Amino acid sequence: MKLLAISDLHVGFPDNRAAVASLGARPDDWLILGGDLGETFEHVRFVLDTLAPRFRKLVWVPGNHELYVDPHAPPSEPRGAARYTRYVELCRERGVLTPEDPYPVWEGEGGPHLLVPMFLLYDYTFRPDHVPVHEAVDWAAEQGIAAADEFFLDPAPFPSRPAWCHARVAETEARLRAAPAMPKVLINHFPLRQDLVFLPRVPRFSPWCGTRKTTDWHVRFDARVVVQGHLHVRRTVHVDGVRFEEVSFGYPRERRSDRLIDTYVKQILPTPEPTL
Repeated sequence: MKLLAISDLHVGFPDNRAAVASLGARPDDWLILGGDLGETFEHVRFVLDTLAPRFRKLVWVPGNHELYVDPHAPPSEPRGAARYTRYVELCRERGVLTPEDPYPVWEGEGGPHLLVPMFLLYDYTFRPDHVPVHEAVDWAAEQGIAAADEFFLDPAPFPSRPAWCHARVAETEARLRAAPAMPKVLINHFPLRQDLVFLPRVPRFSPWCGTRKTTDWHVRFDARVVVQGHLHVRRTVHVDGVRFEEVSFGYPRERRSDRLIDTYVKQILPTPEPTL
């Protein structure tokens, strides 16, 4: 029984939807879904209903895209925290683990590890030190960078996205302090450290990528692996002896058309053998 991961499936794109439909079954393994499955409840339902029968267990964390709502959508459309709660309900209806559930102990190959799915958002602090936080969005705009989040990610009932982020960080930090003292796999859509934000094409997108409040969490909370997505730049990096895995699938234009989605599924546990 292996622990696997993939994120940023973005099934609003027909090619990505077809790829997810073609993903091979691994009925003995668990699969982490690291956020940005799509932008709608239908997108997320499709992914969960397609993949839940093919794996022993799914673990989901939200990205920013699941939280998108057209500003002109009717008031009945859930926004902000209410939207996140609805996704949690969709997952629980299908037996999928979420950041709101008790942290499970992974007893499969490479275990035991405590699996810690998290929802932390960002607070614009991933920027150069000389740029004030309140100017981070303008700093990005100087190079033509703007995030759709500024229009589509409503933080309600919080007054801002940073306020929502800080509430999530405080709640999650309290849970981690109370968690069992054992090796952990931390799972979050957004990177936990600014130095892991590798965006060679759009370097000033970093303000929407995380919070400095989590910089040392991999050490403080005894992580052996950190799983993240969001960047659409797949790579493995080691910091302080901890393995960080960026597991994005990404947009169709970012991939080779002849590469199957199965090759994008990353083994988290047991630790993969190094490749030459």
